[in-house]
Amino acid sequence: MTGQSAAGAHDDPGSQPEGWWVFRGPSDLPAPPPWRRFPATRGTAPHAPYLLERNEISVVNAALHLHRPLLVTGRPGAGKSTLAHAVAEELGLGDVLRWSVNSRSTLQDALYRYDAVGRLREASLRREREAPRGSGRRPRARRAAAAGDIGQYLRLGPLGSALAADRPRVLLVDELDKADIDLPNDLLVVLEEGEFEIPELARLPEHQQEVQVLLSGSRERVAVHRGVVRCAHFPIVIMTSNGERDFPPAFMRRCVRLDLPEPTGDRLRKIVEHNLGEAAVAAAEDLIEVFHQRAKTQTLATDQLLAAVHLRISGADLSKEELLAAVLHRLDESLSQ
Repeated sequence: MTGQSAAGAHDDPGSQPEGWWVFRGPSDLPAPPPWRRFPATRGTAPHAPYLLERNEISVVNAALHLHRPLLVTGRPGAGKSTLAHAVAEELGLGDVLRWSVNSRSTLQDALYRYDAVGRLREASLRREREAPRGSGRRPRARRAAAAGDIGQYLRLGPLGSALAADRPRVLLVDELDKADIDLPNDLLVVLEEGEFEIPELARLPEHQQEVQVLLSGSRERVAVHRGVVRCAHFPIVIMTSNGERDFPPAFMRRCVRLDLPEPTGDRLRKIVEHNLGEAAVAAAEDLIEVFHQRAKTQTLATDQLLAAVHLRISGADLSKEELLAAVLHRLDESLSQ
């Protein structure tokens, strides 16, 4: 075994565990920071309002009035994705439908998924079960029964669910700038038309033209008629970009753009107070100032500052330099350095 053993870490008489240590220390696992609490552990306390300036709130409302997608740009950790959850919560629109985009994403991923292999496997098992009993059902009846279960193997994706919903839903298209070059325009075509076809359902015979399909992230179902999903309530579409590439003019003219600016010192203090309380601001003025200065020339995320402040106020016995080294590393730095 290479490296130091667990016991060896305590054999050094000059090394005693610190009181705030959990690993190789006496402390119990602490409660998570507020932004790392999942729904089951948040309780029923209302969330604090999302921090936006007045002009930024106006841009969000402009997108809502125009029923246009909102393109939110800004540095990593600026709160772009969190805005979608804030809108959904404040307007009472339920859980956010999220589509996390990467270079392999396709439009169909967001519209629907059809498990053809699973359906074929189930059909084979059904035939094997019926063969020993000598099923009296005619082949045509068996085929009709098999065709009728197609909805069990088809699930709408986040975009498809947003269009099929019987009420407005919030759709978060996260990190759209990572997509293939044609995907943004393909996405807006669907949003402009407000409908799309599912070929596997459109091919069904006339007497099977209404199929119940699953919605994204739930066991709820929605009826699809003649293989076409049509939008009754335009979704609130919030798309985020870290600015890794530009979008074509045809795409930009169909969006309302909100650019979250570089945070000022005052805004950073508001963010810390908003997440950790007023006392945290007084305890972390030096960390806020260092972050503000570094962010002018380095790629940093606001949640790195929050992590450093949280460690300080939760009892971590670390100097300012140790805190900065632990969590305030620049995000554009190569791991090989």
